[in-house]
Amino acid sequence: MTYFRCLFLCLVFSIFGSVDIIAQQAPLPPFSNEVLKERTFNYFWKLADPTFGQVPDRYPSLTFSSIAATGFGITSYIVGAENKYISRSAAAERTLKTLKALYGLKQGPEPTGVSGFKGFFYHFLTLDKAERFKNVELSTIDTGLLMAGVLAAMSYFDAPNPTEKKIRQLADKLYRRVDWDWAMNNNPHMSMGWHPETGFIKSEWKGYNEAMVLLVMAMGSPTHPIPASSWEKWCETYQWDSFEGYDYVNFEPLFGHQYSHIFIDFKGIKDPYMQKKGIDYAENTRRATLANQAYCIRNPKQFEGYSALEWGLTACDGPAYDKRVWKGQDINFQEYSARGAAATRIVDDGTIAPTAAGGSIPYAPEVCIPTLAHLWNTYSDNLVGEFGFKDAFNRTYTFNASQPDGWFDKDYLGIDQGPILLQMENYQTGLIWNVMKKNPHIKRGLLKAGFKGGWLQ
Repeated sequence: MTYFRCLFLCLVFSIFGSVDIIAQQAPLPPFSNEVLKERTFNYFWKLADPTFGQVPDRYPSLTFSSIAATGFGITSYIVGAENKYISRSAAAERTLKTLKALYGLKQGPEPTGVSGFKGFFYHFLTLDKAERFKNVELSTIDTGLLMAGVLAAMSYFDAPNPTEKKIRQLADKLYRRVDWDWAMNNNPHMSMGWHPETGFIKSEWKGYNEAMVLLVMAMGSPTHPIPASSWEKWCETYQWDSFEGYDYVNFEPLFGHQYSHIFIDFKGIKDPYMQKKGIDYAENTRRATLANQAYCIRNPKQFEGYSALEWGLTACDGPAYDKRVWKGQDINFQEYSARGAAATRIVDDGTIAPTAAGGSIPYAPEVCIPTLAHLWNTYSDNLVGEFGFKDAFNRTYTFNASQPDGWFDKDYLGIDQGPILLQMENYQTGLIWNVMKKNPHIKRGLLKAGFKGGWLQ
């Protein structure tokens, strides 16, 4: 073994503490729901930082950890325990370690040397100290997704033993510590974030998007609740429109229709807005998913591969910042971008992300699961690996001589892996939905927002 290979192995062992990550991989099995679930679960179980429990934003590129991905990771341990990938005790120990670290990370108004402020956390944290990465924002939505995972742990680990009792106590403390009302900044809509150098971000949570669970938790807080009128104010900014033959509340990237739905079962419960429209938010997500697929089937820009089995526009990596002429059209290819298609806007450069279909599995399984199977079995050499699906691919981008078959991402993304794993589990068993239905803070927030019917009765 060469000196440089030894050095590389030592580096990997020091970061992850496991040789499993670099072990020789067996041939990729054909697609199945179970193979997809277990491989995707391993992203969180094998890659979480052994000291702080933080989940890397991406892998194998190691940049920083993601607070939102950590929220998905905490939730994934529930799936791991229920599917016997790990024992319940192992899941509890990992969860407790993560919650202890989160609660112990320094909070304060300083621009450096801290991990959060007012109970919120910075969007990205450093890999070595779990402190603010460069000048990223204190993120309301990413903290919200983290807290959704924290509340899932609080409701799942209900045994009387000391470990699970401590999980419940810490989860409740972390949630109660978040000063949601502060983030409103005396406005009708919550700010998207805050910088210690410049104050609150001007952008606010308006329109339909991924912030549903954020607002529900903020309204349900027993310590720092936002006004009861906040939900009505948010709904006033919705854009109901028709796209590809479907009438629904529009938002372009599919992740905006999925993230909150991972944690809250909106089937059969309606707020006043949806009562007037005659559907629920689950049906809204179904329509958005089918419209996304229909747009890709129509394929107005004639990108390579788009079809009933190759579709899915959402936030993801891309091939390059590069303007090219494609079939007589100027195409602005992009790197990471919130791609999507709706009546409000279309952002499409030929890049497809498997998480787009994965996050909608419970709402349109008849189109989502065949798509995932097709992508897995067709592009197994480039798009699939030890942790399931890599982030994205673009078959149109063949302008690089080294990629004659198109661009395929080398990275897995934590915020992609979570929706795939958790929504597959919700489709099969309703596990995360049922856990969250027991959470008093979630129920309180939904009731304050005016939701009625279904399981809330």
